[in-house]
Amino acid sequence: MSGNVKNMTSGSPGKLILFFALPLMAGNVFQQFYTMVDAMVVGQIVGVKALAAVGAADWIIWMVQGIVSGGAQGFSILTSQNYGAGKAKELRRTVAGSYTLMAVIAVAVLAVSQVGAVPLLTFLNTPSDVMDMSVTYIRIIFCGIPVIAAYNTFASILRALGNGRSPLIAMIVAAVINVGLDLLFVAGFGWGVAGAAGATVIAQGFSALYCFMVLRKIEAVRISREDFQMETGLFAQLAGLGAPLAFQNIIISVGGLVVQYVVNGYGFLFVAGFTAANKLYGVLELAAISYGYAITTYVGQNLGAGNIPRIKAGVKSGGVMAVFTALVIGLVMIIGGRAILSLFVSGDPREAEQVLDIAYHYLFLMAVFLVVLYLLYVFRSAIQGLGNTVIPMASGIVEFFMRVGAAMVLPLFIGQTGIFYAEISAWSGAALLLAVSYFWLIRKY
Repeated sequence: MSGNVKNMTSGSPGKLILFFALPLMAGNVFQQFYTMVDAMVVGQIVGVKALAAVGAADWIIWMVQGIVSGGAQGFSILTSQNYGAGKAKELRRTVAGSYTLMAVIAVAVLAVSQVGAVPLLTFLNTPSDVMDMSVTYIRIIFCGIPVIAAYNTFASILRALGNGRSPLIAMIVAAVINVGLDLLFVAGFGWGVAGAAGATVIAQGFSALYCFMVLRKIEAVRISREDFQMETGLFAQLAGLGAPLAFQNIIISVGGLVVQYVVNGYGFLFVAGFTAANKLYGVLELAAISYGYAITTYVGQNLGAGNIPRIKAGVKSGGVMAVFTALVIGLVMIIGGRAILSLFVSGDPREAEQVLDIAYHYLFLMAVFLVVLYLLYVFRSAIQGLGNTVIPMASGIVEFFMRVGAAMVLPLFIGQTGIFYAEISAWSGAALLLAVSYFWLIRKY
């Protein structure tokens, strides 16, 4: 079988998870690299207001993209289980059903997001001096929703089959294209935030195309017309897995929107500092996401094979590796974070220094508590691999209440910096629920 698929039902659990996660980490590095380059080019060439404009749209974009990524991740759970169980026909039909459902979701999300873009930015109290740029940026990004949906679907299927290498290559291709187009559109043509958004959409299109080309070479998921035949039970099963994860991302992002509303009220300098730190949020969690995908695939395949003791061993190994990784990344950010953040900021020296102080304070707190985020990913991914997406959805609700509660209450007692604890509070509440739930579920099995 071609396509670098990997059966994770035999061999050392720790090695399988690590070597599956490593290429995903590398891929996430490139993904975060081109996301950071967007912000760097905008912040350095266009200015602090443009950086604030991009940041003001962050949570809205995360929410919309989270719907399609959550759906794709949920669909892939059934893919990994069918692959681990050796059910060839069911595997092909699952892939075909995933394509069909995601196409419907992408069209619906595209329509709703374009209609709701301006009202959402207005509702979030977006500063008037960056509003026009935020609207331009968000509308162009939303035009790429079908592309984002396609990439997430193709990459999730590849990961479910144990192929972490192809999504890595896709991200490398996207990063190179995005950086080149950023420099051309923003620095060369002077298109500002519109150029940065356009570069991102085009780059994502190439990554989706690459993953699709790889999938076509994998015999196990080479689907035919008959695989697309309507099966109500299959669509219900896929929707039952994907909808809770999509809803989880919506709930998390609504909490983030509340945080953004509070932040926007502090002026564009605070928004710029908050944005700069958030651009490194992806770097902080990139290994956690990779371990998460690896653990979900590992657990799903071994559940399909009926090997519960092997699931327990793998989750334990993954947890140890995740904690160690979080400590290393956190230390690096504490030591070198301010220097990295300075790459996002230009303009008046006094304003730039103020933005850096805000950004580093937020980054420092996230780095100190990073272990909590990594454990959250380990337990949530293990639960998803067991085929349960309701508990992860519940964890998203916990995140919402913890994030919103901290954002609304803490600034009243400790000032603007209280908003920085909203994210940490959300991690802590969700991680506690997921840890207790995982041990309860695995004991049942």
